Amino acid sequence: MQHKNYILTQDAIAQKLLRLAYEILENNVTETEIILAGIYPNGAIIATQLQKHLTQITNKKITVLTIALNKKQPDVITITPNITVNNKTVIVTDDVSMTGKTMAYALQPLLAQHPSKIQTLVLVERQQKNYPIHSDYVGLHISTTLHDLIIVEQQNGELVSGYMV
Repeated sequence: MQHKNYILTQDAIAQKLLRLAYEILENNVTETEIILAGIYPNGAIIATQLQKHLTQITNKKITVLTIALNKKQPDVITITPNITVNNKTVIVTDDVSMTGKTMAYALQPLLAQHPSKIQTLVLVERQQKNYPIHSDYVGLHISTTLHDLIIVEQQNGELVSGYMV
């Protein structure tokens, strides 16, 4: 069994998501609506948790979308619910960014709709980029080797821990 080196507790995740919610508001002061598009599964949980924080600290309309794709073969990408993001601000969320591939593919269907602004948010940012994806909002920056694996665990629709193996 591999050793789990815990890098995030449930409390630390909650604290980081609250901080990220405030950062989102600071960077989108003039927006009347913010769309959080979470990459399924954990990015969707992050989007939902951010929505809870944001609705407690702002009157802006906060909409959550779920982006589903096969991370190994991202040919088919579905977004639910099926709403237009034309001329709107969209923040794509995911749990861990390593190479940027998943985020790059998740952006494709959104770009086709011509949003006014797209931003990206990840809970954990790694440094091995193969795609030119920059995370606008980051909970935790971590330096790893290519062989390290970071896993964010969820339980009952809540993120409960993050660890490296």
